[in-house]
Order: sequence, then structure tokens, then C-alpha cells
Amino acid sequence: MLAESLQRLLDDVPGDALVLDIGGWAKPLPRADWVVDLAPYETRGLYGREPGGEERFTPDTWVQMDICDRQGLPFEDDQFDFVVCSHTLEDVRDPVFVCHEIARVGKAGYLETPSRLQEQTYGIKGPWAGWSHHRWLVEMSTGRVEFVFKHHVIHNRESDHFPQGFDRGLSAREKVETLWWEGSFEAAERIIEDARELDAYLADFVAGELERREIKRRRRWLR
Repeated sequence: MLAESLQRLLDDVPGDALVLDIGGWAKPLPRADWVVDLAPYETRGLYGREPGGEERFTPDTWVQMDICDRQGLPFEDDQFDFVVCSHTLEDVRDPVFVCHEIARVGKAGYLETPSRLQEQTYGIKGPWAGWSHHRWLVEMSTGRVEFVFKHHVIHNRESDHFPQGFDRGLSAREKVETLWWEGSFEAAERIIEDARELDAYLADFVAGELERREIKRRRRWLR
């Protein structure tokens, strides 16, 4: 989670608020009272733990489940004062459904995903754009999250991704999309069927950012 967002969460969410962390297995949020993830409690912490003191959740408040199974989260409407979902929505097969469930069980919350600036950068974790296991390009605006399928052309066509090493010039804030919401928020998939529309969506974004930053493209930047 973005450090400034974590600090805001720890500062602003009251100590007696009930907090849910969705997808918290790899790097659990200690402030969470409940966690939902596909993986078990015993193997949590692949990437360590977020700062914030001792874990408030326990084995009894760790729910192991597929959040996209259409059964819905096993909680009542507005059961939680705050719901966190950080670096999970880009991974799952049905993020729109998950977002609807987040808004149903929570009164407020925080979402975070990689930004297109990072997800469309070549060579971050191998010879492809972004992370190989991510399914979606995500954009967030006030009260809304939009998902676009991460088409495989993004990896091969230089027009559709930023050169290798581009991410080195990004701030921590530029590497992520964030949404603080209260009450509810909208979530939708933008379905692009026309090849020309997809080309423009991918390539125009890259060309515009490179021009704005006065960066000249090279075939590959060295890391």
C-alpha cells in the first residue's frame, strides 16, 4: 500500500472501527479485524506485513474463499466501517463483482491498484509490460473505478507500452491508482471490441505521457 495512504488510514480510521482487508494474504494489514483471501491464514505474509502494530485479525476472523465465486462475501450489508482492497482487483477474474461486494459490506473504504503508467511499462518483472499475472488495466476517478482487459498486444507492440526503465522516473504516487470512498462507488468494465479503439486506448496514452514528460523513445532502456 502507498505509504501516505497507509498513514492516512491509521490516523483517520477510529480505533473502535471494524475494518476488513480483502486480498490481504501477501502483505496483511495489521489494523484489519477481518481478512478475506484465497490463501490460508498460516501462509500469510509472503511480502511481509504492513506497518501498524500487532495483528488484530485472528485465525477465526480470516475467511479463506474465492471472492469471485458469486456467492458473495459472508457478511451483512454495511457490516464494516472501513474496507481495504489493495493490489488485488487487478488480479481477479471479476473485479466488478468484487467492487459491488465491497460497497455492499462497507460504509467506507480504500482501493489501490497499479496505475497504467506502471502496468504499461515494459520489463518491470520480465520481458512483458507490467506484471504477467495481472488481468486488468485500472483507472480510478472520484467515486468510480473502470477496468479494461489487459490485451496481449500490449507486450509486443512498442507503441502500446512505455520503454524499459520508464518506471524509474515515476513517483510512488504515480505508480498507483487510489480511491477513497464513502457510502458507495461505481465499478464497471469498459469493453473494447473495435481494434482501432483498442489501439488508440493503448498507444495514445503512451504517446501522450512520453510527450508530456519530454521523453524520446528508444527501442529499450537499460535498467
